[in-house]
Amino acid sequence: MALRKIATIGNPILRQPTRVLTKEELLSPKTQSFIDDLVETMLDANGAGIAANQVYEPVRLCALHVKDNPRYPYKPNIPLTILVNPTIELVSSETFLNYEGCLSVPNLRGEVPRSVKIRVKAWDRTGAEVDFETAGLTAGTYQHEVDHLDGKLFVDRVVDTRSLCTWQDFERYRMVEFTERAKALVARFGS
Repeated sequence: MALRKIATIGNPILRQPTRVLTKEELLSPKTQSFIDDLVETMLDANGAGIAANQVYEPVRLCALHVKDNPRYPYKPNIPLTILVNPTIELVSSETFLNYEGCLSVPNLRGEVPRSVKIRVKAWDRTGAEVDFETAGLTAGTYQHEVDHLDGKLFVDRVVDTRSLCTWQDFERYRMVEFTERAKALVARFGS
């Protein structure tokens, strides 16, 4: 396993939609080794998720994992999840404002409207089909990662640019209020 360099905003790789993987590609030793690198890079950076194109691989694959994450103390835990060729279907028209940050957009946060409930369809790292619904903050995390695979960053979805702030100012001025909103979502959806 190896840590990969993370592309940052401005790098064209982040704006290119990724390509679908075949089962044969997915199951190859090269891709399986890449998945290990992707997970190691995400964990090393304390990310809640990371997409393949964030580490210069333009394929439709991402990893998610939240376990008492110090960058996101209000996020519910998500077991290590690998999504290959994911699609998201909005299950509810209801949205919530999610304060998001990104490993590819260092030291910036902003409010992004996200669907409160979604359905995710994908393959796992073995090529088995996964199909599940998720809601609340966890749904926001999945939407953020799949956006990456479509060449979108959270800053593209910020509706009110006055919500943009550095991490330090988020913690100083906005974290308490957002944490209360986040707790209400978690209480409502359990995720």
